[in-house]
Amino acid sequence: MMRREPIHAVQVFGRKKTATAVAYCKRGRGLLRVNGRPLDQIEPKVLQYKLQEPLLLLGKEKFAGVDIRVRVNGGGHIYN
Repeated sequence: MMRREPIHAVQVFGRKKTATAVAYCKRGRGLLRVNGRPLDQIEPKVLQYKLQEPLLLLGKEKFAGVDIRVRVNGGGHIYN
């Protein structure tokens, strides 16, 4: 039998209308970046909370060892 290598990173994407988001997850220190900016620099604050919802729902401690990088294209000025 072949041995499977452990997965070190995962990339997923989603689309809605003209917007596309690609998320890349890998081992790290619990950082979340959107279009190269750390989460605390995202404006308006409502978008910060929206991005944190899944993390808070599942528990921040589960994401402490994972870095998440998200690239968003399209969808208007609020998402970029």
